[in-house]
Amino acid sequence: MESFFSTLKTERTARKVYRTRNEARADVFDYIERFYNPRRRHSKLGYISPMEFEARAMLGVQSRHLVDRIKDESIRV
Repeated sequence: MESFFSTLKTERTARKVYRTRNEARADVFDYIERFYNPRRRHSKLGYISPMEFEARAMLGVQSRHLVDRIKDESIRV
């Protein structure tokens, strides 16, 4: 969690002056939703982005469903 706040400060808020707390909150939310979460590579995910991890996971799920369907159809024949 500390590395997240360090990155947030370095990449987003260090040089900005916000007029209101709501403006700061909206900017931080935007940073998290648009950049940090979907694109940043994470060590826990094998240094791939969450978007890439999710895409790979969906391919795996689809492949497993296809294999299961083929097995089910071959059993019925």
